Amino acid sequence: MLYSATTSESKRAALRAGLASGTLQQFPGAFNPLSARLIEDKGFDGVYISGAVLAADLGLPDIGLTTLTEVAQRAGQIARMTDLPSIVDADTGFGEPMNVARTVQELENAGLAGCHIEDQFNPKRCGHLDGKQVVDLDTAAKRIRAAVDARRDPNFLIMARTDIRGTDSLRAAQDRARALVDAGADAIFPEAMRDLEEFRAIRAAVDVPILANMTEFGKSELFTTGQLHDAGVNIVIYPVTLLRSAMGAAERTLDSIQANGTQQQAVPEMQTRARLYELVDYEGYNRFDTSVFNFQVPDGR
Repeated sequence: MLYSATTSESKRAALRAGLASGTLQQFPGAFNPLSARLIEDKGFDGVYISGAVLAADLGLPDIGLTTLTEVAQRAGQIARMTDLPSIVDADTGFGEPMNVARTVQELENAGLAGCHIEDQFNPKRCGHLDGKQVVDLDTAAKRIRAAVDARRDPNFLIMARTDIRGTDSLRAAQDRARALVDAGADAIFPEAMRDLEEFRAIRAAVDVPILANMTEFGKSELFTTGQLHDAGVNIVIYPVTLLRSAMGAAERTLDSIQANGTQQQAVPEMQTRARLYELVDYEGYNRFDTSVFNFQVPDGR
């Protein structure tokens, strides 16, 4: 009932254990707290909270327009609804190294299990678009050192994302990954890898966990979990998949209403009332107070 009974500290420990388990960790992207509940119900390992999704939820493009306050608040609302560990996209850390330090502590306070901080300039771009620019290595390393120095729970995961493959060679991506690990990064997110061999090259360059971003319509092929595991990847995210699926279904339903004057044709594809009530745990609230949920939900609705 209400929020997760699992502490933030326990979720962070679970994330660390999962990354050390040798099993590829799957983190679908939640676009709201209810979708985080669904991710947990389906048996996934964790929840990913995408900066692109948080921006889109506000009707904004993913170019660094969201603020730390907005991200921490919404990420916290999502993280508290699930027993799974949640990782959030912290963009470039929302400013200079001191801002990065504050970002980490605010995300700790919000109950996140970890975050990733990237090496792009602001205004940033989606990692699978062209025209990106990355900061110099010294600036990127300062961001990571500030994040590591600021955290209070040693299990809070500081992941370094590098977008340098979009502007330079694979060798440059390997070199930057090594340098960011030397700066204290617990894991590496090599963005926009072009094939499995590139993931293997990053795996060969560092000894920390690495992440694969399996976003649709991007630079990377949508590899299977088996392929990614064999390439040495430890965690895979599907950042915008659920949002795209939900918005696609919503658009088709609106089209149906316009075309037919009713939503009736779309109803068979909708989540039922019973399933929604199951996810929000009406029964749990009923056990607490029988005056809240004292009715029967019709079968199949």
